[in-house]
Amino acid sequence: MPAKKKASALQLTVNELTIQLDERALDFSHTDELEPFRGVLGQERAVEALQFGVAMPRSGYNVYVMGESGTGRFSYVQRYLKAEAKRQATPCDACYVNNFDEPREPQMLQLPSGSAGRLQADISQLIDNLLATFPAVFETPAFQQRKAAIERVFNQQYDRALDKVERKALEKQVALYRDSNNVAFTPMKDGKAVDETEFALLPEAERERFHEDISTLEDFLSAELSNLPQWKRENSNQLRQLNEEVITEALQPLLDPLRESYQAQACVLAYIEAMQSNLQKVVIDLLVEERPLESRPDAYKKQILTEMYAPSLVVGHGEQSGAPVVFEAHPSYDNLFGRVEYVSDQGALSTSYRQIRPGALHRANGGYLVLEAEKMLAEPFVWEALKRALHSRQLKIESPLAELGRLAAVTLAPQVIPLHIKVILIGSRHVYYTLQDLDPDFQEMFRVLVDFDEDLPCNSESLESFAQLLKTRCSEEGLAPLTRAAVQRLVIYSARLAEHQRRLSARIADVFQLVSEADFLRNLANDPLTDVHHIERALKAKATRTGRVSARILDDMLDGVILIDSEGAAVGKCNGLTVLEVGDSAFGIPARISATVYPGASGIVDIEREVSLGQSIHSKGVMILTGYLGSRYAQQFPLEISASIALEQSYGYVDGDSASLGEVCALISALSRTPLKQCFAITGSINQFGEVQAVGGVNEKIEGFFRLCEARGLTGEQGVIIPRANVPSLILEQKVLDAVAAGRFHVYAVHQVDEALGLLLGEDAGALDDNGQFVAGSVNARVVERLQEIAHLGEDPSEEEADEPEAASQPGSEGNSETAAPAKRTRSKPAARRAKSAEPDEECD
Repeated sequence: MPAKKKASALQLTVNELTIQLDERALDFSHTDELEPFRGVLGQERAVEALQFGVAMPRSGYNVYVMGESGTGRFSYVQRYLKAEAKRQATPCDACYVNNFDEPREPQMLQLPSGSAGRLQADISQLIDNLLATFPAVFETPAFQQRKAAIERVFNQQYDRALDKVERKALEKQVALYRDSNNVAFTPMKDGKAVDETEFALLPEAERERFHEDISTLEDFLSAELSNLPQWKRENSNQLRQLNEEVITEALQPLLDPLRESYQAQACVLAYIEAMQSNLQKVVIDLLVEERPLESRPDAYKKQILTEMYAPSLVVGHGEQSGAPVVFEAHPSYDNLFGRVEYVSDQGALSTSYRQIRPGALHRANGGYLVLEAEKMLAEPFVWEALKRALHSRQLKIESPLAELGRLAAVTLAPQVIPLHIKVILIGSRHVYYTLQDLDPDFQEMFRVLVDFDEDLPCNSESLESFAQLLKTRCSEEGLAPLTRAAVQRLVIYSARLAEHQRRLSARIADVFQLVSEADFLRNLANDPLTDVHHIERALKAKATRTGRVSARILDDMLDGVILIDSEGAAVGKCNGLTVLEVGDSAFGIPARISATVYPGASGIVDIEREVSLGQSIHSKGVMILTGYLGSRYAQQFPLEISASIALEQSYGYVDGDSASLGEVCALISALSRTPLKQCFAITGSINQFGEVQAVGGVNEKIEGFFRLCEARGLTGEQGVIIPRANVPSLILEQKVLDAVAAGRFHVYAVHQVDEALGLLLGEDAGALDDNGQFVAGSVNARVVERLQEIAHLGEDPSEEEADEPEAASQPGSEGNSETAAPAKRTRSKPAARRAKSAEPDEECD
C-alpha cells in the first residue's frame, strides 16, 4: 500500500477526537426543570457496602471508605450516617462524680438520655439550698438551747472541781485565780493576796510553808481535774451528735426530693447517699464553724461545694433524637480519648474529677465516629490506642505520657466507660493497602471496605443523574440554574477528567468548582442562567491563572531557547510529548528525543538513568528497546551496539515509559541514517514485540504540540502520533478539533512501531518476506545491514584465522559450520569486553 494511503488509514477523524453525546440524553432547557438527585453518583457498589457495614451489629465490622478525594465519599457518608442515626435509639448520658472514698478514682454515672443536664441543675439548686440553710439552722433558739445545755453540764463539772480546790486553798491561806485558759495559786496575808515584793519580805519558814501548801494544792487540783479530758470528750461527742442530728434534719427536706426524682436510677441514689455522708463531715468545716472559710464570701463557698459535689458532664444528648454522628477533623490523642486537665496552685499542679474533658469517642459512643485515616495515622499513640479501645470495647481516659514516665503530677484514674461505637475511616487506597500489609489487626477490626470508583459509565441514565445532581447542588448553594448547553459542556469536562469518551469522572467536586466559578462570571454579567459561554470563560480564566509556566516554556520554544523543530527532517531526532504537572495544573510540552549510534558493545545507554534523572518506569521503557531490537533485527548475528538516548534539555526527574516509541524511532533513524519528519510529535509505549501501548495524559500532550505549531503557523502537515489504544481517551479542545476539521492539523493512531516509522519517514518501513528477510532497500533492511557492520567491526581477524585450522581438524567440521561460528563469537574480544563492562552497571543497580 502506498505511504499516503497508509497515512490516511491511520489518520483519525474529528468525531474520534472527542466525546459524542446523544442529543436525546439531556432533554431539558435548564436544570430547574429536573428533579433533585438523592444519593451518590455512580457508586452502587460503595453504597451497598456502606449499607451493609452500618447495619452489621457484630463487633469488628467497622468501615474503611476508600477512594480519591473529590468523589463525594465524605459528604455521602455523613449524609447516610445521619439519616440512619435518626432511626436508632439515643444513647445514655454520662457524667463523672466525686468518689469520696478515693478522690483519684472518679465514678461514672450513666443516665437516660437528656437526664444529665437535669441532674446538674438539681445539684446546683441543692448547693444553693445548702448555702441558704447553713449556718442559719445552727442559729435557731432551739439549737442554741440544746448546745448551751450540753456546755452547761461540762461547765458545772469543771466549776465543782475548782470550787472544791478553792475551799481547800482558802484553808491554807492561798488564793485561787482562774481565767479562760489557766488556773494559778497565790499566797494570802490578812485576807489579801501577796505580791512578789511582799512575799520576799516574809520569813523564810513562812515562805517555805506557802511553797509546800501550793505544791500540795496543785497535786490536789490535778487529782480533781483528772477526769477533765473525759468530760471534754463527752462534751465534744454530745455536740457532734447534736450537729449531726441538726444537719440530718436540715438535709432531709433538701435530699428527699432528689431521691424521689431519681428513684428509678440506682447509681444516682447511691451518689446521693454518699454525698449525704460526706456532707455530715464537711458542712461544719465549710459553712458553720468559725474557721477561715467562714470569713469568705458565699460565692467562694459555692465554688468549693460545686467542686466537691456537682457532676462533671461527659456527654449529654439533650433533646437530640437518634444516635450521634461525630466527625473529628483533628484526631489527636486528647481530642479522641479525652484528657485530664490541671491547675497550678502555688507552683504545684493539681486536678479533680471536674477537670476531666471528654473526647470524640465519648461524644460518638452509641453511634458513629468518622475519621480521616491519613490525619489519624499522623498523630502519635492514636492508632494503637484506638485498636485497644475497639478490641476491649472500653473507653479509658489516660495520658500516653504517663506510660512513658513523663507525667510528674498526680493524675486521675476515672472509671472506664463501656464503648459501643462504629468507626468509619475515610482514606486513600494507598493507606488501606499499607495497613493491610503491615498491621494484622486491621483486617479484624475493619472488615467492611467501601470502595468509591474513580469514574462511571457515560450512558443515558448516568447523564440524567449527572444533570439532576448539578440541579441539586445549584439549589443548595444558591447558584443560578444551568442551561442544557452548559450541562453538555460539563459532561465533556467530566469525561476529560476521566480521560475516556465513554466514562464520566467521579471527582464531582472538580465539576462543582467549575460551576461555582462560572456562576461568579454569570453574576458579574448579570445573566439569569449559567450558559456554555460562562463555562468556557471559567475554564479559560483558570488556564490563565495557572498558565505562567506553560506560557514561559512556549516563549522559550518560539525564541529558540528550547530546541524543538516543527518542520523539516533530521536523523536520530524526533519530537516526544511529555506532561508537566505544576501545582494543580497539568499541561503538555514537546521534548526532543535524540539517539546516536556508534560501534562498540556498551548497549543502549539511557543518559537520563546514568545521571539519576530517569526514574524506574522510564528506565524500564529504554531497556525494552534492547529486547525489541534484538528480536526484530538481530536473529542471525549478535546484537553488538553502542547507542545513547536522551531527552534533550530535561533538567528534572523523568518518569513514565511514554517516550519509548519515540526513542525507538529515533534509534532506528540513527541506525539507518534516515531522517525523520519534524512536523510530527509522537508518544506511546512499546513492548518487546513492537506493539504500541496506551499512555496517560494524551490530551494534554496533543494540545501542547498543537499550541507550538499554532504559534509558529499551521502548515497542514503537522500532527501527532499516538497509540491506537488511546483513541477512547481523546477529548480535545475545540480549537484543536477545528484545526483537524480544516485539515491544518492531524492526529494519527498506530498499532505497531513500523506504522509510526512509516509516518515519520514518509515511506514504508519494510516488512519481512517469506524467507524472514526485510525488503531490500527498506529502512528495516538498512538497520539490519548497519547492525551487521557494527557486529563485524567487533570481530578480531587474527582470532578468526587461528580458529579456522582448529575447526578444520575436527571430525565432521566440514558440514557443521553452524557449530563453529558460535564458538568463535563466544571467544571474541568484544564479547569479553561486553561481559567486563557489565560489572559496574550491576554494582550500580
